[in-house]
Amino acid sequence: MKSIALMLFVALFVTVAQAEGLYRWVDKDGVVHYTDAPPPDDAKKVERKNLTDGGGGGDDQLPYAVKVAKEKNPVTLYITDCAEGCAPARAFLAKRGIPYTEKNPLTDAEVAKALRALVGSLSVPTIVIGETPIKGYEEASWQAALDGAGYPRTNPFLRPPAPAKPPAATTPPPAPNS
Repeated sequence: MKSIALMLFVALFVTVAQAEGLYRWVDKDGVVHYTDAPPPDDAKKVERKNLTDGGGGGDDQLPYAVKVAKEKNPVTLYITDCAEGCAPARAFLAKRGIPYTEKNPLTDAEVAKALRALVGSLSVPTIVIGETPIKGYEEASWQAALDGAGYPRTNPFLRPPAPAKPPAATTPPPAPNS
């Protein structure tokens, strides 16, 4: 009984860790860390790897169409803690099941320099699909760019709903004749 409880606890812990994503960051001494918890405020070169809903973690777990699209046109999301524009951008990518790398230009000078080179400013959210940057979140343009890059339109990580069961008979059976 204890081993079953332990296995359930471990499975729950792994699921929660995967849902949050992974972080890669460098501390003040230059040591690279990989964690499932957000890094401290003084961390440098912070990257957040989003594992999507049910994606499991590795590319070997991705559906074939997503794996091919990711290899040809990886997705990078430049984002900060801007709630109004950034939260819908993240939600859109999660809803569609797009694996992406998140970079914050406010916490890493090299990321800020790269974003300025791409779009001429530190405008967030900015998505880069392959080599194509799109400044600002506008669902229709993101949909079209992801479609063109070969990403499936529906989230391949979500299971389709079970078919509805037919309704139970509501008319009672006929009474026996006596």
